[in-house]
Amino acid sequence: MSKVKSYLSLIRFSHTIFAMPFAMIGFFLGISRPVIQQRWNLNRTLGWDHSMADYARIFILVVLCMVFARSAAMAFNRWLDAKWDALNPRTAIREIPAGIISKNSALRFVIFNCLAFIVCTWFINPLCFALSFVALAVVLGYSYTKRFTPLCHLVLGVGLSLAPIGAYLAVTGAFSLLPLLFSFAVIFWVSGFDIIYALQDEEFDKSQELYSMPSWLGKAKALRVSEILHLLSAACVVWAGIYGEFGWVYWGGIIVFMGMLIYQHILVKPNDLSRVNLAFMTANGIASVIFAALVITDIFLHPLHMYGAFFIIPK
Repeated sequence: MSKVKSYLSLIRFSHTIFAMPFAMIGFFLGISRPVIQQRWNLNRTLGWDHSMADYARIFILVVLCMVFARSAAMAFNRWLDAKWDALNPRTAIREIPAGIISKNSALRFVIFNCLAFIVCTWFINPLCFALSFVALAVVLGYSYTKRFTPLCHLVLGVGLSLAPIGAYLAVTGAFSLLPLLFSFAVIFWVSGFDIIYALQDEEFDKSQELYSMPSWLGKAKALRVSEILHLLSAACVVWAGIYGEFGWVYWGGIIVFMGMLIYQHILVKPNDLSRVNLAFMTANGIASVIFAALVITDIFLHPLHMYGAFFIIPK
């Protein structure tokens, strides 16, 4: 149990709370598509024949994919950055620099999770399997970006944004604009709060010639960039709400989501970083979970509202 706890700490398993709820949005959007087709008697002509057992199997595989991909990405980041983690007083207590988990063990853990992720996508559908290598390239490649670009936060956002569209593809095997809008919302949301988190390491990043928005622009300007990114994220969820013709429950979720975005910017100031962890974990965790719960509720309350978001309505 001690070893399990160490690996869960290595990958910051609690941070799964950020992307997993958006994966659930993509999954239930995918379910709603054939439900809409069935309501309009289109399921036979478009080839849909999913049973509850199919959905249960895909749900389990989606969750496993999320866990394996994220575990691989986090462990790889810790493995690759072990040298800098050991030098930074804030991160020196992490498992690899502290000697709790060896670098070789961490690398084996990364390889296992990558292979497990690929195997899971194989059992979902051919498109997800083909794209699994692209997904791994993004989530693993992020760890290198801090070495050469302050846009590293956006790359992290892209990695987590694969959750809603990936889950949707797992169910439907096809792309659609609505889940992509949620993916764009995740890109801007995650990159915005990652900038806030990176404020803590501004001086260290400068001393080690590492790139981040705070080390490049300074704390005050980096916070302005974070605010702009969060405004873009809010615009994406509003666009999704209008495009998908969601009901009032969805708009209640938007109020909570936007409220948490505003709250974290109230908490963190350039000269006061004492509440960064509260802004990072609590505000964003609440934003993700409550927003996703309300979106999914609205999907089941108003499935026909989203007909036009997936298809051209026949005249």
